[in-house]
Amino acid sequence: MEWITNILGFLLVIGVLVAVHEFGHFWVARRVGVKVLRFSIGFGRPLLTRTGKDGTEYVLAAIPLGGYVKMLDEREGPVDPALQSFAFNRKPLWARNAVIVAGPLFNFGLAILAYWAVFIIGALELKPVLGPVTPASPAAEAGLAEGDELKHIGSQTVEAWDQAVMAFLEASDDSPFRVVVARPDGAQVERQMDTRGVRLLDEPGEVLERLGLQVWRPRIVPIVGEVVEDSAAAAAGVRVDDQILSIDGEPTEHWSDLVSAVRARADQSITLAVRRDGQTLTFQTPLKGWGEGDERIGMLGVVPQVPDELFADMRHEVRYGPIAAIPQAINSTWQAGTLTISVLSKMLIGEASVKNLSGPINIAQFAGDSVSLGITPFLKFLAIVSISLGILNLLPVPILDGGHLLFNTIEWIKGRPLSEAAQGIGQQIGMGLLLMLMTLAFYNDLHRLFAAGG
Repeated sequence: MEWITNILGFLLVIGVLVAVHEFGHFWVARRVGVKVLRFSIGFGRPLLTRTGKDGTEYVLAAIPLGGYVKMLDEREGPVDPALQSFAFNRKPLWARNAVIVAGPLFNFGLAILAYWAVFIIGALELKPVLGPVTPASPAAEAGLAEGDELKHIGSQTVEAWDQAVMAFLEASDDSPFRVVVARPDGAQVERQMDTRGVRLLDEPGEVLERLGLQVWRPRIVPIVGEVVEDSAAAAAGVRVDDQILSIDGEPTEHWSDLVSAVRARADQSITLAVRRDGQTLTFQTPLKGWGEGDERIGMLGVVPQVPDELFADMRHEVRYGPIAAIPQAINSTWQAGTLTISVLSKMLIGEASVKNLSGPINIAQFAGDSVSLGITPFLKFLAIVSISLGILNLLPVPILDGGHLLFNTIEWIKGRPLSEAAQGIGQQIGMGLLLMLMTLAFYNDLHRLFAAGG
């Protein structure tokens, strides 16, 4: 069922993003007097077709990986002299640029709307309270300690962990930067964090680890609340309500002890001691592994029993009124956009790993997860992908919107359009670059998929 959810989530996300992007081109083209011949969501064979009163053909096509707006253009074929004034190529540069840039701008507008809805609906967020700080790390050298709650990072106010991660990435470009925390006694303290020389984006999802930080977790007794089907624990005979006492004789007083012991024993056979109904039982089982090489970790397949009140003080609702949510939504969109640009530029100069690039498989997995988790996670994911799509389309690569803007800029400088031959060469180069980018993203997806499969 998970793969069905992933596919449906992917189709929903891509469908919304493409429709909004292409509608931007369509809407502005109509406003500047360009005749639109076809508005298509998807490529390939048309599944549904309808011709409007305006003569535009509206199409839903079979391949849901994009879309296009076909406009009247003398460069693509003969145009009736009576309609030449409605041709795209006959419009002044400002009008053509407006049509081109409208698609990405509508994606940014969608992101603002999605974030606005998130802030209006509200979300129960985990407070950005620090767990144990890694010695000799940037966080430790800044004087941060377990129990501190992050309040400000650089110029950003943070109220949740996802905001904190983005703020750290943004502030690291201006290292050293200020970090304001609230101590457990209520006192607010300002510190300076220096991340120069720390490559925060070498591996996806390791920003906090490279800073020496982790999310605060309560001291949980290792009592099993759920056993994952087909896991090592299930094969060994571990049951719900069992308390895991030790692994290979190593005591596990807290759930974190159990996690550390399991992670260090990938693909090894272990001995578990558990307490069940007052008796101590011993099981042996081989641990499954996840990941590759030195980063491969063991997986037991158990979930702890966590009393609801344990996290009560660590959660709070982030919610704004309709007016107050507007600047918050704009700021979140701006922050995500600048971070995306920063990551892309760092990839080009080798300061960030290309492993951070995701393709359709990873997007489908995240889309499926966000749909399953509810409306707020889905809207956040939609906003992030919409921003990424807008920025990607503005890259100065022929065949993308940014490439057309580049051609128009050259035309403005030269006083005449580039020759068709030059534009054709540019299109071929752009197609090659885009194909390389898609291949790399697809490779990353497959690598994550097979690594996750152990």
